[in-house]
Amino acid sequence: MTQPKSIYRPSWDDYFMAIAKLVATRSTCDRLHAGAVLVKDKRIISTGYNGSPPGLPHCDDVGHLLEEGHCVRTVHAEHNAILQAAAQGATSTRGSTIYLNYSPCIHCCKYLLAAGIVRVVVGKIYRNSQAVDYLREASIQVDLYQENPTWKEHLVELFTEEIPTKTAPPIKFTVTR
Repeated sequence: MTQPKSIYRPSWDDYFMAIAKLVATRSTCDRLHAGAVLVKDKRIISTGYNGSPPGLPHCDDVGHLLEEGHCVRTVHAEHNAILQAAAQGATSTRGSTIYLNYSPCIHCCKYLLAAGIVRVVVGKIYRNSQAVDYLREASIQVDLYQENPTWKEHLVELFTEEIPTKTAPPIKFTVTR
């Protein structure tokens, strides 16, 4: 008889960063596939990825719209997460944490500050490390995510194994009048 696999329970940072990476796969600008997960009280309040505003063409479909070397066709992942929370209504971003697979640009830093986000967890510094300094200067906690090799291994297993099928014993219902 084979031993059941041990269940690995990730830390909150491992859990939300994995989701940010998955959200990034929806990005429609191939210059950077970025994902964001906005969390409050350990609950996801919104997600975002690099993509064009609703109803407009995506970079993947019509190409980039460049200004000074930057694609301006898309809304950045962190900005989209804040906008999604606003569009849902009744969800305050004040006091929340955002998980990003890449550090934000300086413009997105301003949006994070204005939205009342208190912690930013970054997977990788992208282009400008001064953006992190900018957030810290404004008393935002910025943490560089330290990837957990055990969790990464577990994720690979999760996404390569077939979904297990379990059958429950039949339930007998009795109707009385």
